Amino acid sequence: MKPLRLAALAASLAVLAGCSGGRASEPDGLQLSADARADYYLFAMRCSKCHSLARPLSSGIDDDEYWKRYVAKMRRQPGSGISAEDTVAILRFLHIYAQDQRRRKGKSLDAPSPPPPDLDASPPTGAP
Repeated sequence: MKPLRLAALAASLAVLAGCSGGRASEPDGLQLSADARADYYLFAMRCSKCHSLARPLSSGIDDDEYWKRYVAKMRRQPGSGISAEDTVAILRFLHIYAQDQRRRKGKSLDAPSPPPPDLDASPPTGAP
């Protein structure tokens, strides 16, 4: 690995550890595979650059289509650092998280979700 890349990775991990008291803990009760855990840590690192992780995780959003549009919008924000490759991993994590949220609410995993909120409106209810 090139020294510059290694330094950037080390700095990113240090920032993530510093903001979270050691590491970004996984959402309560969510069991993640090693691959899903890597997706979560990327989500945590990218999304916490601009807002708290509570904003998306407490939003109550459990619709994959909404997340696709929302992550695309966040990616367009100046300085977000979210690449096209990051989007894939972030959406994989959010899909797992949305499934868990639907399960906790007693919703069928195959049932269609209600129309997602308007992306140009204020943040979803419950979002900080």
